Amino acid sequence: MADKDELGRAGEERAARYLERLGFTVLDRNWRCRAGEIDLVVADARSVVVVEVKTRRDEGFGHPFEAIDARKRARLWRLAVAWAAEHRDRVQGRRLRIDAIGLTGRDPGTARLEHLVDVEVP
Repeated sequence: MADKDELGRAGEERAARYLERLGFTVLDRNWRCRAGEIDLVVADARSVVVVEVKTRRDEGFGHPFEAIDARKRARLWRLAVAWAAEHRDRVQGRRLRIDAIGLTGRDPGTARLEHLVDVEVP
């Protein structure tokens, strides 16, 4: 299990660096509440973005985005709203959205990175 957790942490770190290069500021990492956990919360001038990061060594168990089904997307939206309620000052005047980042490869540092912007919520 530690190996899987380590892979996930490395994937989240790579995703954070990628988003920072795009101009986002990381506001929170691994934020938790009773309803669950948010991997990353980032922001730019217009948006606050809750980011779900999925890291896989390969696609043997499917593409990373396949793990983000309708139920997971709905839960992410509830978590986004909970985070926004707790951090009103950081959200004010910005749009709240959900993105997903999938990494596929043995080494998260060089894995293929895919970014879905504004994931549809059921």
